[in-house]
Amino acid sequence: MNYVSLDVSQLALAASLILINGAISWAFALGLERTLLVNAVRMTVQLTLIGFVLKWIFAQTSPLWTLGLALIMMIVAGYEIVSRLSRRPRGFEAYLLGSGTLLIVGTLATVFTVAGLIGPEPWYAPRYVLPILGMVLGNAMTGIALTTSTLLESAVRDRTAIEARLALGHDRFTAFSETLRLSLKTGLMPIVNAMAASGIVALPGMMTGQILAGLDPIEATKYQIMIMFVIAGATALGVVIAGYASVLLITDARHRLRLDRLHAATKT
Repeated sequence: MNYVSLDVSQLALAASLILINGAISWAFALGLERTLLVNAVRMTVQLTLIGFVLKWIFAQTSPLWTLGLALIMMIVAGYEIVSRLSRRPRGFEAYLLGSGTLLIVGTLATVFTVAGLIGPEPWYAPRYVLPILGMVLGNAMTGIALTTSTLLESAVRDRTAIEARLALGHDRFTAFSETLRLSLKTGLMPIVNAMAASGIVALPGMMTGQILAGLDPIEATKYQIMIMFVIAGATALGVVIAGYASVLLITDARHRLRLDRLHAATKT
């Protein structure tokens, strides 16, 4: 496969486009200039470092190093989920909810894709495992964060109705049925919209990257279709686990609503 290499000057020219974002923030008094700068620098540093790390891990072809980086990715993604919540649960359970859910869906989706669908030799080759895991985590993380945030916000807003159902003898999952349905729908909307737009409105990232690297467009399309179905399945499983786990988190064994387990609302 042939590809066009980029040098530092080309990357710097591309980076200058962030000035458009800064100009819009300044013109409309959005106050995002510093956030844009910090996040742009953070993204550049993170991607540069991960590039060197992946190059080294790919050369090792070691399942231990692959597993180690995969666990770090899941832990960081779990932290990102919690950081996006305006109402964060108290204690370590919130981080366990995020990272634990991603551990389940990320492992199942990645192993199924690499070992069951692609079948490289060896199946645990980091060149396949880590990029696929990253795509699964990135999309599942968004769905899980939206589901959890919506459920916690709705629990506070609809506290009277939920407690009324509990007082009438409903169990916690029945009392939360409407709230849970709304939360699951909210969490699934990004991947549903992404599937609807793929191919007509947008060329997804994996497909675009493979085409730019010189892969035949038909083969790139096959890979993109596969990964979209994998991401959709992983996201669906993730939002369901996160939704039910969130209900358990803010209720107790006696089916009482425990909003005291949440911190006060904060800006995200």
